Amino acid sequence: MKNNVKTKIREPFSDRLFYGFVIFLMILVLIITLYPFIYVLSMSLSDPVSVMKQEIWLYPKGFSLQSYKRVLSEPGIWRAYGNTIFYTVFGTLINVVMTVMLAYPLSRKHFWGRKAVTMFVTVTMFFSGGMIPAFLLVKNLGMYNTRWALIIPGAIGVYNMIIARTYFSGISESMYESASIDGANDITILTRIILPVSKAILAVLTLFYAIAHWNTYFNALLYTPNLKLQPLQMYLVKLLIQNESSMLDGMTDTLERSMYAMQIKYATIIVVIVPILCVYPFLQKHFAQGVMIGAVKE
Repeated sequence: MKNNVKTKIREPFSDRLFYGFVIFLMILVLIITLYPFIYVLSMSLSDPVSVMKQEIWLYPKGFSLQSYKRVLSEPGIWRAYGNTIFYTVFGTLINVVMTVMLAYPLSRKHFWGRKAVTMFVTVTMFFSGGMIPAFLLVKNLGMYNTRWALIIPGAIGVYNMIIARTYFSGISESMYESASIDGANDITILTRIILPVSKAILAVLTLFYAIAHWNTYFNALLYTPNLKLQPLQMYLVKLLIQNESSMLDGMTDTLERSMYAMQIKYATIIVVIVPILCVYPFLQKHFAQGVMIGAVKE
């Protein structure tokens, strides 16, 4: 009988050294990425006196939820939350639908205007009319100071469209041919065959567009002077940069106002960013696959 001997192949020292360097680098990047969030969270939960004295560098000192109580009791932040949720939900829905409707025909090789339309759309990634023409266009279309000004102008992201087009191009041609033989038209093929097997790229598009809408600021600054239409990021800017806040109303003690003024800012940051962070775990399993398969190629 022959003895089954398992021989372990020893990796060269240079490879082990490289892997160790990569692991060290990833840990360093992880620490650099997480530290600001941990610091802001600790500042928002610590005792106001410790916050005012700048004694926190990592973990909270003391414990206080007073800043969160004041933030969550502010009507203005809930109005801004409602606006941001509206822009994120309806804006993302419009973005995904429009992107798929453009990416699908451009992925079909028999589409006669495929190359011309792709080139025309791609040019807009590098050249645009500028801020003033865009503002005049939005105003002349009657969208200025309306919710649609933050949704319609950016209905299709060219980069996201290219990713989706490339993903659709990678789907087996036999699926299209089989459906065509059975008498299905392009709309049926797209809705009943292509989209069900494209969950990965749909998750990527949803995540990209949702984050963009949640973080929208500059377009809101240009197109929505009405406070009732402004999203959450505009509220955050006014609080952090312009120091406009009614959360300190009722505080007559100067020391008390100073203690809570800074902590309220950190608490507001946490309240703003936590919801969008909670979305990612539900899309994570599709995210990496969609990005890799939809990598830009021709």
